[in-house]
Amino acid sequence: MSPTRTPPVARVGAYHVPVLLHEIEELLANATTVLDCTLGGGGHSAAFLERGMRVTGVDRDPRALAAARERLADYEKSGQFRALLGNYADVGGAGLADIEKFDGILLDLGVSSHQFDDLSRGFTFREGAPLDMRMGTDADLDAAELLNTIDEVDLSALLRAYADEPRAARMAREIIRRRERRPFATADDLVDAIRAVLGPRSGAPDFARIFQAVRIAVNDELAGLERALPDLRDRLTPGGVLAIISYHSGEDRLVKNAFRDWSTACTCPPRLMMCACRGVPLGETLTRKPVSATDEEVDGNTRARSARLRAWRLSR
Repeated sequence: MSPTRTPPVARVGAYHVPVLLHEIEELLANATTVLDCTLGGGGHSAAFLERGMRVTGVDRDPRALAAARERLADYEKSGQFRALLGNYADVGGAGLADIEKFDGILLDLGVSSHQFDDLSRGFTFREGAPLDMRMGTDADLDAAELLNTIDEVDLSALLRAYADEPRAARMAREIIRRRERRPFATADDLVDAIRAVLGPRSGAPDFARIFQAVRIAVNDELAGLERALPDLRDRLTPGGVLAIISYHSGEDRLVKNAFRDWSTACTCPPRLMMCACRGVPLGETLTRKPVSATDEEVDGNTRARSARLRAWRLSR
């Protein structure tokens, strides 16, 4: 990929700053039709539309969808853009026909800057914020309900798997003990439980890690991504590119493993005497290692610090 970089503050939307915008534009430069599975405020889609591409945007957050439609209203009126309410894990349920295919597909996982900044959405650990964290109306439970009802074993497993927390069992016990005295309702309740286990020196990085784990569970993010990957692959036109920006090691691992398997000729177990699988690779991985944001971009948008971009191209 070219070392040239778009200035990090360029084309900043009112809703959020699109991450790794220049790199995404390069990867999808030859596309004429694009599926933006995580539309957010429309930052990436706006760049595609400026290049003359036809864009379908999907988002599970009604507020984000409304913001994007307002921003991209002229493109929607002309028929170059359409917005669909739904979860990228089931784009068919969002209204896409099974036969619809795209030259480029983008997934920008995680939470938008606007969702973090809106205290009422409950994604932040700022004082007084509600424990909500739902990205859309399709989530079964908000964060408070999850923390107040999940059993200790499952909570410990959640913290270990999604937060890499070595004291997961102890933290789960502390949360259970505290909720028996008073149900969890605000970010303060979870922060206090974290501090009780990790000590008074625990701070923002610890809170962010634990809150992210709860958010992933609330929105079924890893399971949703695992379901989505083969479906999105099958929605590519020959030579089409799937680009995914992840912010969590579990997300990145799923993407890396899927791209590796799709780029391998034989996926049979080593002990099998004769190949029983497809026998040819489905396409090629375009990013040997995940692409990270430059220091310049991180300075202008701290959300980009943990972003990891991988891309894969379907064979022609």
